[in-house]
Amino acid sequence: MNWIYEPWPWYLAGPMIAFIMFLLIMVDKNFGMSLNLRTMCTICGAGNKTDFFKFDWKSQKWNLVVVLGTVIGGFIGSYFLSSNTAVAISADTILELKSLGFESAGTAYLPTELFDTEALLSIKNILLLIIGGLLVGFGARYAGGCTSGHAISGLSNIQLPSLIAVIGFFIGGLTMIHFIFPLLF
Repeated sequence: MNWIYEPWPWYLAGPMIAFIMFLLIMVDKNFGMSLNLRTMCTICGAGNKTDFFKFDWKSQKWNLVVVLGTVIGGFIGSYFLSSNTAVAISADTILELKSLGFESAGTAYLPTELFDTEALLSIKNILLLIIGGLLVGFGARYAGGCTSGHAISGLSNIQLPSLIAVIGFFIGGLTMIHFIFPLLF
């Protein structure tokens, strides 16, 4: 059963995503993971401090189930349906990453130079993760949603703001990887 351990081809995974999006459109729901952070903060009482968190979080219970399903699905996929956790990247990319000091390129899912336990003891890595997390969080809030919400849900609803946000995500990603990333490493 070697097929179990291979990534699903686009012609299976793509229509499955499209089917889920069709169902969400039919029930007037929008997909996106960053909205769940607001919901969880509201559940924890953030509405007592900031008006932004004062909303009916119970209307978002369905989206919390999506998060739970994502976590469970990721666990099942990683531990039971995967024989190799390394990301398949080109040989040229591996060489370029290794020239920047990422020796784990092509052999690990995440670069151990940034996410290994020992790497978390580095002030530089901690600062990069904190600043990166703050920028991603701010960007998701400022754009009115995260990459999955805009790129999957927003574009499937033919929303112009989502198209603009997705173009911005790509420009930001390309700028980061080609100009800023080499300066950091």
